[in-house]
Amino acid sequence: MTAARLTARRAGPLRGVVRAPGDKSISHRALILGALAHGTTQVEGLLEGDDVKRTAAAMAAFGAGVERTGEGRWRIEGRGGFSEPADVVDCGNAGTGVRLIMGAAAGFELSATFTGDASLRGRPMNRVLKPLGEMGAAWICRAGGRLPLTLKGGGLRHVAYRLPEPSAQVKSAVLLAGLHADGGAEVIEPEATRDHTERMLRGFGAEVEVREEGLGRHIVLPGGQRLAATRIRVPGDPSSAAFPLVAALVTPGSEVTVEGMLLNSLRIGLLDTLGEMGADLTVANVREEGGELVGDVTARHSELTGVEVPPARAPAMIDEYPILAVAAAFAAGRTVMRGIGEMRVKESDRIALMAAGLAACGVGVEEEPETLTVVGAQRGNHPVAGGAGVITHGDHRIAMSHLVLGLASDAPVSVDEPGMIATSFPGFVGLMQGLGAEIATSSPPERSDRG
Repeated sequence: MTAARLTARRAGPLRGVVRAPGDKSISHRALILGALAHGTTQVEGLLEGDDVKRTAAAMAAFGAGVERTGEGRWRIEGRGGFSEPADVVDCGNAGTGVRLIMGAAAGFELSATFTGDASLRGRPMNRVLKPLGEMGAAWICRAGGRLPLTLKGGGLRHVAYRLPEPSAQVKSAVLLAGLHADGGAEVIEPEATRDHTERMLRGFGAEVEVREEGLGRHIVLPGGQRLAATRIRVPGDPSSAAFPLVAALVTPGSEVTVEGMLLNSLRIGLLDTLGEMGADLTVANVREEGGELVGDVTARHSELTGVEVPPARAPAMIDEYPILAVAAAFAAGRTVMRGIGEMRVKESDRIALMAAGLAACGVGVEEEPETLTVVGAQRGNHPVAGGAGVITHGDHRIAMSHLVLGLASDAPVSVDEPGMIATSFPGFVGLMQGLGAEIATSSPPERSDRG
């Protein structure tokens, strides 16, 4: 029996106003900090994807009261700390979730075993384990720091940890561990990464100092701080908003607005890059919600031109390179994305899978260890042939990116394992269909799996 696939094909223009699902990074942090705080934290707009639900279940396993009270509305009864879970904590596919939870759990006298799905079990945890070990945590795990992993926490000491490479996950894990370390913690990052943890810690009443000093950015969290429950409104995820926005840019006659999108300066590298490519993008109704800048972003069909994306921009758009590669496929000339080796250790090797999928659809690509180059068409409204069945290896962003590609290609594009899209964007298909996209369950096309 042939497994179901999703297939996207060219139809009419995309038009409408939508709201992206809640930001995944902020949703994870809201649940974890709510569990660490004293009192009841109310969250609105929480992303209800599989990854975030795993984090919610983990917080319940560590002793917090976690209850869904309505669509996107959750209540977390924090106990001021974690207790030892009675069973293995299964984080599914949630890489952000497991790394941040391990950091938070390391601050308490407990033992906890973490596992995940096949993809997460294959992803190394050494980058988080190294600083936690310097703080005094211990663990037993598979070779390469892979799950399943049993962590023993408590008795942590201060660390001043310089990140070897930019990583908001490692930074956040150290800061969460520092909440219950003797003397707190300091993180020095070579390049600024997404700062949701610092912002949200302040929202829960913590003191966090951020300063530029020498060649790094220093984030200092004094120890012995008590977190107080608060209210959080989660803004729309720019990584999810990227899909309808890019779809509008590459589909003739389209105009799509995404309301309430997060505009944090450390998360909008894609908007900057698309602007350099000539995208017709406007931002309106800019306001602050819950300590974060948000606004309404409108994209209109545009004639794009290839650009070179500097490596320094990678931390501000690391999850958006797959959909940027789709935009590049419809741009005139070459788009060169450098310094993106981090993409190889996400849910999949995203450089390799995007290169294979685009090539299968007739797009010129060049792949190097840290670089992906996409050779777009020189002219024509529909330069991409399409017509392939793309292997996603269970990666939601690879799937959604190629479905967007299919909306403007000459021939339909299908993806396997469509169920995994719910990890970050539940309702993706319905939202896109509401804008006029033709995406439906199907059998593989004749020219399937060429990549």
